Amino acid sequence: MTRMIFVNLPVADLAVAMNFYSALGFENNPQFTDETAACMVWSETIHVMLLTHDKWRTFTDRPIPPSSSSEVMLALSFDSRDAVDAVNTAAAENGGTADINPVQDLGFMYNRNLADPDGHVWEMMWMDMAAMGDAQAS
Repeated sequence: MTRMIFVNLPVADLAVAMNFYSALGFENNPQFTDETAACMVWSETIHVMLLTHDKWRTFTDRPIPPSSSSEVMLALSFDSRDAVDAVNTAAAENGGTADINPVQDLGFMYNRNLADPDGHVWEMMWMDMAAMGDAQAS
């Protein structure tokens, strides 16, 4: 079996969260979607499970952090700086918050951080591995 990651996130409004992730380029897998959860696919190996608060509570008794906290920052890579910018714009236009941290431009790496409607933090990044070697040498 291929190794995969399923990121589980509690969400206050499943429809709003699904719309947000669709706008960022995730695709819904209806096989694992119902009124309590939605499987949003980034790639063959990366899936985000959006879980209503009631569904989330069936997995753990731990409290759901407030949307103002940062429990984890999840990073997704893109093919270009322009793609990073486009996703950040889509986030802001679909209920998220763009640039929650300062934009980082290191020449060989570029990233912007956003928060989804529930405050989950994502780092959208592009990196030029060939240029990274040059940057480390100096």
